[in-house]
Amino acid sequence: MDNRLSVDLRTPRDTQRDLAQRFKARRLALNLTQEGLAARAGVSWSSLKRFEYTGLIALESLLKLALVLGCLRDFDRVAADDAPGLGARSLDEILREPAPRRKGRIK
Repeated sequence: MDNRLSVDLRTPRDTQRDLAQRFKARRLALNLTQEGLAARAGVSWSSLKRFEYTGLIALESLLKLALVLGCLRDFDRVAADDAPGLGARSLDEILREPAPRRKGRIK
């Protein structure tokens, strides 16, 4: 059994920024302008612009952009039952565990 604890120090904000950068890179690789992608996806240009600069976007808008950029299927793996790391324990679970005994009581 593997006793190593996997700790991810990424924050939700880090993930937002990385996701926004990947979407922007994909848009540019397809030679689409912000206005062009927004129009094709049915998302307002201001929403797309805000997403690319801040990482903030409504889930429905994000999925519409993913559809146009050809990466909608990637979201099928989010929170899937068989996703890697599902067996990992949360920090709260680890902290609730009693400390292991260091000494015996019986002489």
